[in-house]
Amino acid sequence: MIQPLAYIHPQAKIADNVVIEPFVTIHKDVEIGEGTWIGSNVTIMDGARIGKNCRIFPGAVISAIPQDLKFRGENTQVCIGDNTTIRECVTINRGTKDHWKTEVGSNCLLMAYCHVAHDCIIGDNCIFSNNTTIAGHVTIGDYVVLAGMVAIHQFCNVGSHAFVTGGSLVRKDVPPYIKAAREPLSYAGINSVGLRRRGFSDDKINEIQDIYRTLFVKNSNVSKAMAIIEADFKPTEERDEILNFIQSSQRGIMKGFGNA
Repeated sequence: MIQPLAYIHPQAKIADNVVIEPFVTIHKDVEIGEGTWIGSNVTIMDGARIGKNCRIFPGAVISAIPQDLKFRGENTQVCIGDNTTIRECVTINRGTKDHWKTEVGSNCLLMAYCHVAHDCIIGDNCIFSNNTTIAGHVTIGDYVVLAGMVAIHQFCNVGSHAFVTGGSLVRKDVPPYIKAAREPLSYAGINSVGLRRRGFSDDKINEIQDIYRTLFVKNSNVSKAMAIIEADFKPTEERDEILNFIQSSQRGIMKGFGNA
């Protein structure tokens, strides 16, 4: 399953049925799970932990050292889950001593020329379109879709089920379940199409929409809106996730369109 023109360090841990195409380079401290396909001219460097049934396309570089001047050669990692597809020329840097690893979940699709910097945490079932660039220390929840050429500032968070439109600059945290658009980035409604595709009921979608109308449309400040949401909406998993996300935001959340 390994082409003779590939170089694999003898101490790399490669499952028996991994397919490795010509001109691949795999360094010493690497683990690759069953059923994974590695396309030609891929470079997988020390610290890579790649799950089962992944597909990594030509030109990708996985687990290069972080582009961080504070990095001093610590023994850090990139961890990639199962069934994730990494397209041409994607770069994923390993962590620093801040988090010790960069994480990409299972069932993700990273399209061509995406970049994931050091210490990022990417959830499951995410889709990043071409040329998406994610700076260091960014956390992204499950089922997030980033359209082409999105750029995310370091230390930002993007909540689960969010959708960010193409060419957006993400400078503040993006709460879960919403669509983010325009410049500066602001609220553009909830991600109702994505939620329906994932089995959310109409009642649940309406509940989420009413919560965000209170937060973004009724022109209350964030603290007042949070108090109203806590008082007027019964506790649910989605309500509590939204409240917890906003309460824990360090950079602050993006604004409603009228306040942008």
